[in-house]
Amino acid sequence: MIKLVRTDYRLLHGQVAFAWTAHLGIDCILLVSDTLLDDPIRISSIKLAKPPGVKVVVKNVEESIQAIKSGTTDKYNLFVVCETVNGAVRLVEETGIQKLNLGGTKPGEGKREIGPVVFVSLEEEEKLKHLQAQGVYVYVQGLPEVKELDCKKILK
Repeated sequence: MIKLVRTDYRLLHGQVAFAWTAHLGIDCILLVSDTLLDDPIRISSIKLAKPPGVKVVVKNVEESIQAIKSGTTDKYNLFVVCETVNGAVRLVEETGIQKLNLGGTKPGEGKREIGPVVFVSLEEEEKLKHLQAQGVYVYVQGLPEVKELDCKKILK
């Protein structure tokens, strides 16, 4: 069962690994990235942040969608962490997931900050609005104890 789908460009770090895992009762974290599989050193360093007793799986966007659709992830209390907004939007659209947590995205030229450490480009903003129009709840929330910011109030 998918407990949370989150966008966080850092993928797995203390905040994700411990706060969300404990809060949601996670036993598996799926890291969704189209670049991570090509970097074994980065995978090794990211997995160092893994909480004890929690499985970490790394897949690209397409493999992640297929795993979720096939039901192979159903046996886990699953936390899905997507490296990019575009990857998260595609995963949500193709799997029918109804909630997307924006937890951390890279700042950059042409991006605006819509919440603490959440930066989106105009293109990403339009994709998020499209998700919302489809009934997906999109929100910003860095930590479980911080109040959610509904993106309907932010993305206009």
